[in-house]
Order: sequence, then C-alpha cells, then structure tokens
Amino acid sequence: MLSTSSRGTPGPAGRRVRRWVTAAAALLGLAVTAAVVQTAGPARSVAPARTLTVATWNMCGVRQWNCADTGGQAAKRHGIEALATRSGARAVLLQEACAADVRAARTALGRAWHSAFHAYTWRDGAGRRTTVRCAGAGRGAAGIAILSAHPLSRVASLPARQPSVGLQRGILCASVAAHDVRLCNAHLSPAGSDLAHPGWELRDDQMRTLVSAVPRGRTVYGGDLNTAPPGPGGPSSWVWPSAPYTVHRECDQASGRSRAGRTTHTSGHKLDYLFTGLPRVRCTVRDTGVSDHMALLVGVRTG
Repeated sequence: MLSTSSRGTPGPAGRRVRRWVTAAAALLGLAVTAAVVQTAGPARSVAPARTLTVATWNMCGVRQWNCADTGGQAAKRHGIEALATRSGARAVLLQEACAADVRAARTALGRAWHSAFHAYTWRDGAGRRTTVRCAGAGRGAAGIAILSAHPLSRVASLPARQPSVGLQRGILCASVAAHDVRLCNAHLSPAGSDLAHPGWELRDDQMRTLVSAVPRGRTVYGGDLNTAPPGPGGPSSWVWPSAPYTVHRECDQASGRSRAGRTTHTSGHKLDYLFTGLPRVRCTVRDTGVSDHMALLVGVRTG
C-alpha cells in the first residue's frame, strides 16, 4: 500500500538457476503499486537554498522485528526530528518506519513538511497479501517513507520483483520540484527472503529497477540495500548494476575506483547507501542512538 502525506547469496551457479526460473518468479513475485493518498502541508514552499541535504535511516521502528530494545515511539519520532533540526536534512528516506511515527514527526516539524508512505506486505503461499502492522496500539502500518521540507510530486511505488512467499518491502520515489531532484527510497530483500525459494536472489532485479527509475543527473537514491558494497571476492558483488559508483557517486565514495564506505550497521557492515548524480558537498554518518542502523546524510549542490 502506498500513501503520501505533508528493513547464502548464490554464486554464478545459483544465478543461472535463478535466471532459468525468471518467468515463474515474475508471475509470482511482482509487487503491486497501490493507490496514492496524499496528506501534506500547504502547496507553497520557501525558496530553496543551493544545496539539499538528504538522509536515509532504517529506524528499526517495527518492534516485533528485534527492535524492542532500541527505543519507544517517542524516541523514534525524536530521532526523525533530529535529522531535520540538528543535522539539517531537508529530505529523509526512512525504512522500517511505522505510519503513526512518520505522521507525528511530520506534524512536529511543521506545516511545510510533506510525506509519502509505502506499506510492507506479507504474501502467503496462496498469493494473498496483507499489510504488515507495527506492534502496539495505534502505530499503524510498517513500511518505508519519504519526508520532505518541500512539496512532493510524481510519487510512485515501483513494481520491483518481490518474494513469492514472504515479506515484500519496496521502492518509493518522489520528486522535489523546489530543487528539481528525484528521490528514490529502497529497502531491498536480503538473501533467503523468498520462503518458497530460499535460494533465489532478488536484489539484482530490485537494484536494476531502482537504478532505471532515476535520471542520470538530478537524483538522490538509496536506502537500506541489505548488501555489502561491490568488491573483489565479495559473494554478492554480482547483484550490483554498473551505474552506482560510475554514472552516479555514493555518499562515502572517495574516488571513481573506490567502493568503500563507513559502517552503517551495528554488525560492522555498510548496508545503507545514498547515490547521486549531483555534486556532493558532504557525507555524514550519524548514530541516532535508537536503531541498529546509523543514519547516512549527503549534501548535494542543486543550483
């Protein structure tokens, strides 16, 4: 469900098997783009500065997903607000968010702020989809979101390949006309996500869908991609398309050949990314203290 308002990769052999069953997977696992409902602040906005800071944060807000010890509803909301008020983010890409927390943060930030939300769904063996709900009274659906200090337009949930049985995450895109920037927020499926076919790899298809949805230049995209950066000997390096790190640059990318980046997860791995075709002016990793993921912020020059 999408609404708008103001969380054993196979090698080459496994990849060949997966591609042999692509047609069947396409019938079983395509995500469905749902209707758009928008609630936002006023359509007008303050003239933007020449830079835009975009953050991505897996807020570990779905308590039943091993997040009960990372902070309550108020702490999660304050974590979102701090990215805007203390870190200067004017657009925030959220994963593992609860709809009520997103609404509360948007309200606290003021009437100029807007949001879009895409709910996670669960697909059972009979093909039935149900919306995933956050544990706790009034928390609403679990999903991914985009918060923006400027109006959002062209909001769309992308129909990327998803598990035939299991949790269907998603990709959510929106445009910030005030900066002429396209934003895309992705939460990709880690290896083994398809409970009916645990050997299938989905991230390569999902990555291609994500990259194909963004323009060459005026874009910021990323999120929780649930994979390590590409590199020699990396078992999941083959899932990466060519455009990230080449046509676009990652927030933490030091040079054209670099694929390294600072840790963004308590496991010691980099799982969170922000790519852009715009000139980068800063990259920050911020520990909010209320998630197993760090927030990643990139500043881009837009004018």
